[in-house]
Amino acid sequence: MKSKYKWLINGILCLMTLVWIAPVVFVLLNTLKGKQEYNLGSLWDLPKGSQLFENFKYIIDSKVIFDGMASSFLYAVLGAGGALIMAILAAYAIAHLRIKHPMFWFLFIYSGTIFPFQIYLIPIYKAYSRVGLYDTRTGMILFYMAICIPFCMFVLRNFFMGIDKEISESARVDGASKLQVLTRIFVPMAKAPIAILFMSQFNWSWNDLMFGLTFTKTQGIRTVMATVSLMDRGNVPVLFLTCLVASLPTIILFILLQKNFDSGFVYTTK
Repeated sequence: MKSKYKWLINGILCLMTLVWIAPVVFVLLNTLKGKQEYNLGSLWDLPKGSQLFENFKYIIDSKVIFDGMASSFLYAVLGAGGALIMAILAAYAIAHLRIKHPMFWFLFIYSGTIFPFQIYLIPIYKAYSRVGLYDTRTGMILFYMAICIPFCMFVLRNFFMGIDKEISESARVDGASKLQVLTRIFVPMAKAPIAILFMSQFNWSWNDLMFGLTFTKTQGIRTVMATVSLMDRGNVPVLFLTCLVASLPTIILFILLQKNFDSGFVYTTK
């Protein structure tokens, strides 16, 4: 009986794997084709000759995608990094410092996640237009930072509450300041959840399309996903290759931080 279930489960997993891999294979296959070959042949036909270098040369010559990648990298790194700094400070204060009404401040900050982010679209657009932050790098960084703070604070606050207060109290008795307790005890202990939070918020900021289209209009300011969405649809192989190039930073970041992924995932789901 167990053998039957095992084969059934393995079969389902193999089928799911094929479903997930098929789009990737389709994209990789068509990046090797030229524009004319793609338009005239079947979508699943093997390429007669590799046009990968010609397609990549077209992307390099246009430079549009790399401008978008540079902008998105700046927004994602500073937005996620700034959000984590603010979230660490807020979580530490709420979880371990004797502030007035800690639950009120926790709910006040976390209330930003109650409603879908889309409802903030028009108010933020109008506010940005009035104060001069529309179509600026500063405005995009501040937006992504503000969006990421509530969730990061929620996760880190729960993690910090699991740390015994006797540890911080002992450090304070030994002469450590509150900031030293945070930077030398709490932050090192929270290394794994901080890493996975940075990765998740970076990935969200990098893949954002709607806000990038709404709050930017200049090519040098526009995000990478907004840039891809506005590209010419006539040359599909180049578009596929552009999508692959645009996904590389998130893949590289995952590889660099994967050693923290398992432990960080456990912490964020406690």
